[in-house]
Amino acid sequence: MQTQENTKSKRSFCLWLAALSAVMVFGWSVTKPAAIGCNQSELTTIPDAEFVPQAVAAAQQGDPEKLVCLTFDDGPSKNTPKVLDILAEKKVPATFFVIAAENNEKFLPIIADEVAAGHQIALHSASHEYKEIYQSPTAFWKDIDLLKEKISPYVNADQLTCLRFPGGSTNTVSHKYGGSDIMKILKKQAEEKGYHWIDWNVCAGDAVGGHPSANKLYNNVIREASGQSVCVVLMHDTAATNTTIEALPDIIDWFQSEGYRFCTVEDMLAAQP
Repeated sequence: MQTQENTKSKRSFCLWLAALSAVMVFGWSVTKPAAIGCNQSELTTIPDAEFVPQAVAAAQQGDPEKLVCLTFDDGPSKNTPKVLDILAEKKVPATFFVIAAENNEKFLPIIADEVAAGHQIALHSASHEYKEIYQSPTAFWKDIDLLKEKISPYVNADQLTCLRFPGGSTNTVSHKYGGSDIMKILKKQAEEKGYHWIDWNVCAGDAVGGHPSANKLYNNVIREASGQSVCVVLMHDTAATNTTIEALPDIIDWFQSEGYRFCTVEDMLAAQP
């Protein structure tokens, strides 16, 4: 009798332990914070490429040349030093649209390395949380002010005049938080505040799920850049974009072989009439 009771007690304990484990696993899975950054589904499908004809016109006033700006969003991260090593080896500049979220704050000192290497630092977001930054124009500019505050030990944040809206300037994900006119308002306010906002016209596609291969990213860039005389290439230097690092040397080599001059976004905008 005692044996049967002991057996039942052990069985009940095992069932209870299994149930507790399931609750703990389930609870962890639903509360684990999501990665900060752009997802491909949230990026604008038709970026604003107004900078292209302006830059082309500027180039044609002098010696016609093809320009390419390599841009990296959502860093710095543990992968950013690898990107910097490649850029140094290839002797090309880039523009980094930085964030200062909880998951990358410890990497912010790398911004000083980017500055020292001659790259451009540009504004992206502090939190990169769409539901927070796109609640209202006030919420957006509060986020930008926080970003500038967090990166100010590593760069003169008050001198930064270039920014990229998370998701792009024509994104629609912002509409469900701040209304259908919020991007139109933010673009107007950005210009009034003296900021230059810029999207892209070549996308590597490294923000999609499934970790696309380096070859896929390379082909995406070449396909979208072919035939364009001015290219602003969207890539990411997050902890998740390892294949971007693998593809970057070949991407740079292709642009060099096609006769493009590498420049920062700031340099390209400065050349415009």
